[in-house]
Amino acid sequence: MEKKLFTPFQIKDVTFKNRIVMAPMCMYSSHNQDGQVQDWHRTHYTSRAVGQVGLIILEATAVTPQGRISPYDLGIWSDEHIEGLKELSDSMKTYGAKTGIQIAHAGRKAVLEGEILAPSSIAFNEKMKTPKEMSLEDIHETVTAFQRAAERSRQAGFDVIEIHGAHGYLINEFLSPLSNQRKDEYGGTIENRYRFLREVIDAIKEVWEGVLFVRVSASDWHEGGLGVDDYVTMAKWMKEQGVDLIDVSSGAVVPANIPIYPGYQVPFADKIKHEAQIATGAVGLITTAIHAEEILQNERADLVLLARELLRDPYWPRTAAKEIGVTLPSPTQYERGWN
Repeated sequence: MEKKLFTPFQIKDVTFKNRIVMAPMCMYSSHNQDGQVQDWHRTHYTSRAVGQVGLIILEATAVTPQGRISPYDLGIWSDEHIEGLKELSDSMKTYGAKTGIQIAHAGRKAVLEGEILAPSSIAFNEKMKTPKEMSLEDIHETVTAFQRAAERSRQAGFDVIEIHGAHGYLINEFLSPLSNQRKDEYGGTIENRYRFLREVIDAIKEVWEGVLFVRVSASDWHEGGLGVDDYVTMAKWMKEQGVDLIDVSSGAVVPANIPIYPGYQVPFADKIKHEAQIATGAVGLITTAIHAEEILQNERADLVLLARELLRDPYWPRTAAKEIGVTLPSPTQYERGWN
């Protein structure tokens, strides 16, 4: 039986050489607090390209200074960021990886000095700052910021843009009734709560013809919150708007007890894939090639995203290939020690 983990996957005119994706993980390493790429980013990301990851998605990259999770996040709110991001993208491509960037706004989960923004003036928890409820002007300015970030992503040479709509950050805050208690056209019904994401997608599509992912939290894991059936509905809307793949995570819009075990989010990816008829990525405690292969062979998702396992092992694709008996070509420089 052919091992699907190491088969190519094509979206539009972009072909990933395998189904292994490095999920976005914040590095908090822009130490001048200016959002610029540093040597750490060059080493960190390029090493995973050498390790034969098919698609590498950069960490949450802020579309506004106010939208950073921390003062040390990467940024894409200025044209001054393009040069460093292009250097990083070009470097990863040199070693055979396709490149993605996750564009994001932290909303009420920003840990910054000064005012922070959210759909409603509700703090994430008692330790976090209470945000300002966004005005219509704030909303429109933020949609424009996402669009400009997408244009800069194009100039920096990325193959994929991923909109961060998960983990309790701004877009997720608009989607969930637990964090969005607005009374205007951006709150109330699911259609209204989706409006902000709809406008972000439409704005990005005006300047971006490449591959577009959206990361979602397919369950709030909390009474009164969203569940996977809600995200099937929204995934259908995203598909109609031209989104190519849903990256399916869960949780973090409110504090919650989540039953974590290997593959605990895979059923969400499976359901959205088949009921919304859209490609999905599965993520969440996937650490072995056998597990990844099972997900793909049973068509529960189209791509497998790894996070912490790729921190532990930058050459995980090699480890995986050996585990399931696939011969994986090595970088020429490593041939004498690869297999």
